[in-house]
Amino acid sequence: MELGGKRIGFALTGSFCTFSKVMTELEKLRDRGADIYPVMSETVWSTSTRFGTSDEFKQRVRAICGKDIIHDIKGAEPIGPKHFLDALVVAPCTGNTIAKIALGITDTCVTMAAKANLRNQCPLVIAVSTNDALGANAKNIGVLLGAGNIYMVPFAQDDPVAKPDSLVADMSLVCDTLQEALDGRQIQPVVRQRN
Repeated sequence: MELGGKRIGFALTGSFCTFSKVMTELEKLRDRGADIYPVMSETVWSTSTRFGTSDEFKQRVRAICGKDIIHDIKGAEPIGPKHFLDALVVAPCTGNTIAKIALGITDTCVTMAAKANLRNQCPLVIAVSTNDALGANAKNIGVLLGAGNIYMVPFAQDDPVAKPDSLVADMSLVCDTLQEALDGRQIQPVVRQRN
């Protein structure tokens, strides 16, 4: 599957434990010819964790995408009026960001990018990664599942015994989900068996 000439926004939010898998998908998008516009939430931009430093993440994303990273609302706002994306991927997408998108709150660069992209009737692909997906955020995920131009990367419970409310997208399906979304289809099945 080729994505040559497609202008794809790729936004990362703060589920740091999934970043290694997400970086692999970012590389796959590049290798399939996508022109990638990276976006980092303010939290990702400024936070170092046991999974890596913010500087390491910035350096790797810049190396993969070959572009500066959008990391504030001012940088994300032009996505709407300049209409320079064919689709936006949010991977990983935290429960906080899911709730804000579902409720139309645009107080971060990622939610502004999502709003701007949806304004242009372009696909928004969400790769959920949150411990409260089947709890406090279940209603918000339901809203997004029923919304136009929003597509979900297939997901599963990552640890049903220790974290029964937690869902994580199968990050290896980001590119396939995006390809389907660009054709106006939701990849199926959305709910998968845990590996």
